[in-house]
Amino acid sequence: MRKENMGEPLLEKQYYKDCPGCKVDQAKELNQGVSIKNLLIIWMVVLCAALPISSLFPFLYFMVRDFNVAETEADISSYAGYVGSTFMLGRCLTSVLWGMVADRYGRKPVIIIGVITVVIFNTLFGLSTNLWMAIITRFLLGSLNGILGPVKAYATELFREEHQALGLSTVSASWGVGLIIGPALGGYLAQPAEKYPHIFPKDSFWDKFPYFLPCFIISALAFAVAIACIWIPETLHNHNGRNQSTDDAEALENGSKRVDKEKIVQKNENLLLNWPLMSSVIVYSVFSLHDIAYQEVFSLWAVSPSRLGGLNFTTDNVGDILAISGLALIIYQLTLYPSVERAFGPIAIARIAGMFSIPLLQSYPFIALLSGVALYIVISIASILKNILSVTITTGLFLLQNRVVEQHQRGAANGISMTSMSLFKAIGPAAGGAV
Repeated sequence: MRKENMGEPLLEKQYYKDCPGCKVDQAKELNQGVSIKNLLIIWMVVLCAALPISSLFPFLYFMVRDFNVAETEADISSYAGYVGSTFMLGRCLTSVLWGMVADRYGRKPVIIIGVITVVIFNTLFGLSTNLWMAIITRFLLGSLNGILGPVKAYATELFREEHQALGLSTVSASWGVGLIIGPALGGYLAQPAEKYPHIFPKDSFWDKFPYFLPCFIISALAFAVAIACIWIPETLHNHNGRNQSTDDAEALENGSKRVDKEKIVQKNENLLLNWPLMSSVIVYSVFSLHDIAYQEVFSLWAVSPSRLGGLNFTTDNVGDILAISGLALIIYQLTLYPSVERAFGPIAIARIAGMFSIPLLQSYPFIALLSGVALYIVISIASILKNILSVTITTGLFLLQNRVVEQHQRGAANGISMTSMSLFKAIGPAAGGAV
């Protein structure tokens, strides 16, 4: 009987004619290499989501100061923390909803809506004339921008299984580069009438709205990406009006009833009871708290006067350091990370990176004792190492979160991850600013 069963032909994978997910799967079958076009899609979409998050940090101190709401100079950082927190608060409230929408209607609509949200509300933030306008526009930008959760599921589904690590590492690398380039843009382009008076005259529009230029550049990029997203493929399977996981089709292809039964049990699983998922979400959230607090504290610490314990840097100095870090991160992701990931595995290398992050961050108070060229060189090296370690950790966690759930639950799973992470990140800027 066993021999007869072994001799039966395996069931062929069935593709549905009008299913967008099946078309993507067919393309993956025909092209077993890595699609540069797909990597570029992921890179640009994530970059649009990441740039507005941190681009305000270099000039937020001066923006809040210009609102004239702080009674003392020390209060400026506290108000700046509130503005920084509202984005994550809004995203915390809506991430699961956007994940469910992505599971029901597809990844592509959520991505396009998120990019358009950046175009509208990031532009309005740059035109803010008071504290409440800044808070409201940042909150709406966070609550209506549901890109990051679905795009992680999208990156998993767009590539063959052997290339999923590269797809998700592209997400984390683009995210990390965005969090670095964003502050660099903010540092270079804020207050252009003061920095570049021969291009932006005094008493012009750019002088009246000194923080609009970096927001406008990011929004212009997002507008171009929104147009390009019209032609990106949808990866969610939709068979006769119902969503079906790719994993089920693979089980049929393998002709395994046992695997299929296990898949059915997994379909009805409560995601909150999925320990591999929830454990990675907890680690990701705690790390995100420390990461966003670092992003804001570093910028505020760097531009604060020496008498308050800061480095007394200009926004240009901060932009230089972050630009160097961004370039180093790109080089690391394209050259060193693939080899390191193959040697240790994504989870092991994330653990190692986490351990090295502790002494690195503890060295910052001692770095502040330096001055001149030595200070500039050492703080640049520390910033490079910090961002490389951050990307290494998040890539490993992204891989785990997307491999422990089926396709029809990936949007919701990433929504849970984003909700928890956003809650922690909402705490980070407020706490960091107060400190």
